[in-house]
Amino acid sequence: MNRRTALLAPFALLLPLPAVAEIIPLSALSDYLNGLTTVETDFTQVNSDGTISTGKIFIQRPGRVRFEYAPPDRSLVIAGAGQVGIFDAKSNQPPERYPLKQTPLNLILAENVNLDQAEMVIGHREDGTSTRVLAQDPEYPEYGTIELVFTSDPVELRQWVITDDLGSQTTVILGELTKGGELKPSLFDITAETEKRGN
Repeated sequence: MNRRTALLAPFALLLPLPAVAEIIPLSALSDYLNGLTTVETDFTQVNSDGTISTGKIFIQRPGRVRFEYAPPDRSLVIAGAGQVGIFDAKSNQPPERYPLKQTPLNLILAENVNLDQAEMVIGHREDGTSTRVLAQDPEYPEYGTIELVFTSDPVELRQWVITDDLGSQTTVILGELTKGGELKPSLFDITAETEKRGN
C-alpha cells in the first residue's frame, strides 16, 4: 500500500455505501395482497420448455383470475366459482377443469391471505432488488409451489413462478398494474365461456 492510499483509506469509510434493499415482512406482504380487489395488467409468461407467451391478465379477489393469451395463441385460462378452466384454442373440446384449491395460485386468490400461517412459507429472502416468498399449501404440498416476487417503496407484486408436482416451472412477469377498476363477472364465468365457444 503506498502512502497516498494509506492516507485516504480512513476516508473511504465515510463514503455512502450502495443502498441495500430490506426484506419486506410477511405480514406487510399479506396486507398488500389482501388489499388487492381487482387487477388488470399485461403479462409475459416463460413456459417450462423455454417458449414465451404474452397476454392480458384480470384478477378479482377472492378466487377469480383470467389469462387471455395474445394471438396466435388464443388460449384462455379462467378461475371462478372454485374451478379452473383451461381452454385450448386448438381444440373444440370443453375446457379441462380442476379445483382451484389444487393449484398454487389459490394461495394469492384466497379470501384471506396469511403468509404467516404455519408451514405455508418455505422460503423468504431478499435478493438485492426484491423480496421473494416461496409458498405452498401446507395441507397439499404435493400440488406444487408458488414463488412471489415483490418490489418495495411501494410494495408491488412483480412476478410469480409456479413449480408443479413434476418440477416444471412457469414464470409470469407482470406489467404495470391497474388496480381497483370494475371487472365484468362474465370474465370469470367458465360455463358462459364454454357456451360462447360452442364447446
